[in-house]
Amino acid sequence: MYINDVHILIYVVVGLAGLVVGQLIDWANKRLPEYKKVFSKEIFTQYFRNFTPNYLLMCINALMYLGVLYTFRVSIDLFEYLILVPLLLSAFCIDLKLQIIPNRLNLSIFEVGLLFTFIKVIASTNLGIATLTDSILGMLVGGGIFLFINLIGGLIAGKEAMGFGDVKLMAGLGLFFGWINIIIVSVLAFLLAAIISIGILIIKRKKVNEYIPFGPFIVASCFVVIFTPFDLLLTVILKIFTLGMYQGIK
Repeated sequence: MYINDVHILIYVVVGLAGLVVGQLIDWANKRLPEYKKVFSKEIFTQYFRNFTPNYLLMCINALMYLGVLYTFRVSIDLFEYLILVPLLLSAFCIDLKLQIIPNRLNLSIFEVGLLFTFIKVIASTNLGIATLTDSILGMLVGGGIFLFINLIGGLIAGKEAMGFGDVKLMAGLGLFFGWINIIIVSVLAFLLAAIISIGILIIKRKKVNEYIPFGPFIVASCFVVIFTPFDLLLTVILKIFTLGMYQGIK
């Protein structure tokens, strides 16, 4: 039996791997903020000896894995996103809880992005230079947009508009998404942040001057870009910014 040209047994294997990796995310979320190694002997002597399954993370990661398999089938992109998804989920959880994105996590995203960029360059005989250019521009544009916002916020408000962890995160993600998609990630992140922040203020869960971490909005936007066709995303964004007046290219 096949689902979207992929044998169902592959879905089973990937789903089970998603459950295991989802539990490892829980361990990483404890280690990374303390600047400790994720893969060390403590994972056996401390964590797995008396651990409590994190069913929420396990299920979310497994569903993400299955979604990535369905979307990209068996390809380089599949393996790329199978590694990126848990890193994004870890960034979401840590930033939401502690309002930081650990440097080791951002560096891992950058390293994986760089690795797959060069794999794609080698695999794409005809489009290698274009792939490399798109990834490097994505890194510069992603990090540049948020660095600019951070600097402007510092000049106007006298404090950082967002943490430098967000700047590093966007630079690393630019390697995965390329310059056009990383712009869409940025736009979606700000739209989500505006909508949710207004909602939080309305229900008075946060004060106006209270910090709201931006990393979760970046992560959520990345997942939207991963699973949504580019043309549909672009159309929706243009309709939002033109108040529904955009009718598409005829």
